Amino acid sequence: MIQMRQFTAWLRRRDPGLAAMRRAARTAVVMPSLFALCTQVFHAPVTGTFAAFGAFAMLLLVEYTGPVVQRLRAHAALGAAWLVLVSLGTLASRSVWIATAATLVVGFVVLFSGVVSSVLAGATTSLLLAFILPVSSPAPLAQLPDRLIGVVLAAGTSLIAVWLLWARTQADPLSAPAARVCRAAAVQLRTDADYFTGRAAGPAFGECRACAQETRSSTQKLRQAFTATPYRPTSLSTGSRALVRLVDELTWLSAILAEAAPAVEDGSTGTRQSSVVRRAAAAVLELAAEMLDDPRITPDRLRAGVEELRHALTALEDGAVNRLPMPDGGSGGRRGLDTLVDSLDVTFRAQEVAFVVLQIARNVDIARTADHRSWPDRLLGREPGSPTGRLTSATERAAAHVEPHSVWLHNSIRGAIGLGLGIALADVTGVQHGFWITLGILSVLRSNALSTGQNVFRALGGTLVGSVLGAGLLLLIGHNTTVLWILLPVAVMAAGVVPAVISFAAGQAAFTLALVILFDIAQPAGLSVVLFRIEDIALGCAVSLVVGLLFWPRGASAALARTLAEAYVDSARYVLGAVGYAASCCTFRPETIERPQEGRRAAAAARRLDDAFRTYLAERGAKDVSLCETTTLITGVVGLRLAADAVLELWRRAPGGRPLEDRAAAQRELLVMAERVFRWYETLAEGLESEGPVPEPLESDREHNARLVEAVRRDLRDADGRAAGTGIRIIWTGDHLEAVRRLQSPIAAAAGHADARVAVIKSV
Repeated sequence: MIQMRQFTAWLRRRDPGLAAMRRAARTAVVMPSLFALCTQVFHAPVTGTFAAFGAFAMLLLVEYTGPVVQRLRAHAALGAAWLVLVSLGTLASRSVWIATAATLVVGFVVLFSGVVSSVLAGATTSLLLAFILPVSSPAPLAQLPDRLIGVVLAAGTSLIAVWLLWARTQADPLSAPAARVCRAAAVQLRTDADYFTGRAAGPAFGECRACAQETRSSTQKLRQAFTATPYRPTSLSTGSRALVRLVDELTWLSAILAEAAPAVEDGSTGTRQSSVVRRAAAAVLELAAEMLDDPRITPDRLRAGVEELRHALTALEDGAVNRLPMPDGGSGGRRGLDTLVDSLDVTFRAQEVAFVVLQIARNVDIARTADHRSWPDRLLGREPGSPTGRLTSATERAAAHVEPHSVWLHNSIRGAIGLGLGIALADVTGVQHGFWITLGILSVLRSNALSTGQNVFRALGGTLVGSVLGAGLLLLIGHNTTVLWILLPVAVMAAGVVPAVISFAAGQAAFTLALVILFDIAQPAGLSVVLFRIEDIALGCAVSLVVGLLFWPRGASAALARTLAEAYVDSARYVLGAVGYAASCCTFRPETIERPQEGRRAAAAARRLDDAFRTYLAERGAKDVSLCETTTLITGVVGLRLAADAVLELWRRAPGGRPLEDRAAAQRELLVMAERVFRWYETLAEGLESEGPVPEPLESDREHNARLVEAVRRDLRDADGRAAGTGIRIIWTGDHLEAVRRLQSPIAAAAGHADARVAVIKSV
């Protein structure tokens, strides 16, 4: 009993939620049953083969999430896709050249379509198997009905199995640590709010710092949970992608709260409105934590909290305008300018925190409502509440990856070429089971030549072990089919569980053993099955290695560097465009000005960076780069985009339309600051992608800041000498640019780290 508990605990550590165990158990029940029904009862071996492999692909190679109805729809659509692909593969198999060309096209389309949605991405391997199985097994068209009947049987039984056999929704491993960060940040915001309003019974300075430390500690644990999660680009649903973005946003929130916390014991005090904003933001974070902990909670309370936070932000801006008289040219001088900037600092920090919290709330809302979208929305990857249509969303996602440095594009082209070569090679060599060449390619081809080479050894080693076990089993059992039928479900179960809980090589061994048993039942041939399996998988591994060496052999490490550089340039250009939008809003109404188009490019670059980073994390082999350094660089991109979003949100609420004052000086100073920041990030991107040096962080230009405030003082006063709302927004926009400048120090330190540069910039 004790040993069984220990084994169960070990299994749960290796297979969280027993997800692999549940898939393997379903397959072990369904696949042998279908194979037995077709071959032993109906005496239809072709139907049995396609039913067996269809059940294997639909139950073991996919795992859809969400409500039961959504999962059943996804599996029904997968079955329909199998019918189409099996028909196309059978038609194309009649000529080796047509088969090769069709494999190139179908392979690329299936692999690349995964960028559109998690429904398509999660089914990639299963869909490829649906085409590879018939196209690599030439047969007359008269066999097509038997093949399709097998697919129908597999699809129908898979639906029943998913519905009735061990169905359980798997919790995302990031939800709990993300909720803890939200709660820690909420406590810090409330503590800081009490401190800044100077309550007599409020918290001491030390308590504020302790809360800030707790937030940082919770954020570090969240990052550790993220890097330890075996994400792959083909396994993330829309909700999971939102949670991945949430990790970056919570990391950024932690950094902002560290800067917004009291720096000295007798520092600046805040205002009532800034404390109200902090408390409203804390309430939103607590509601977000509740939704992360319990997916069944509706988003109504969170959305109501978001509206209260927006109202508090509006009151904060109005209060800043009414409270701060501008210093005139004869009183105060530089001291008056510094007083103005200092007095706005706490207010700006509250506004900056509030905007990030709004973004966090939006992603939590998306994460928890994504699974309840309509089936067309899920299929085409349209996010909840997206203003664009389904086809537009799908097109934008695909277009974001149609560029030379896209990791997904690289892998799609490489995989299609590898599979096409496998089909041609099977015909040239005349092997008896060409299907296993392409299956070997599909199993071992990874994102770079080094990893492919490592997987070749693992695949061949596992195959050799499995073959030896199969040979020994056949020698021991002979052609006693009864024993083989008993062992088949055990072997299938092992083939599903072993890769997850032990290793890739062990999984290859278990898979080989299962296939040896399956083929010996279907076509008793003794040890020749083992020899064919070794020969075919060796050819497939050789093709994988050659394709990996010829096409983008530097893999995800180099692609991450290039994608990171592009993301910095596009995000910095987005900041520049947002400031240009702000300058235009100084004179014209926001609704008459087109929002900067750079935002879409920055969002597309961020999606490519997200895929490249997760591919890099999933890539096998040692990594010289420190994940801490890499994460700092990734979070820097998030900070740039959030700053640009915050500037747009700030000016979107501006009344505008007051052209009486001369605002040219203030506009000019904003644009000069933005251009200076953009040039730095552009130089950084050049250093990330090449051997160039990483630029030194820019120093704070107090003279320039003073000129900006002076321009506001001179040009943007109302009749009573008070700061106009536009003037306050200009100063806050300058504060956002200053925050972007402060980002440069940790980014430059991370990019300049020797090991990080070797691993991220100059791939080994």
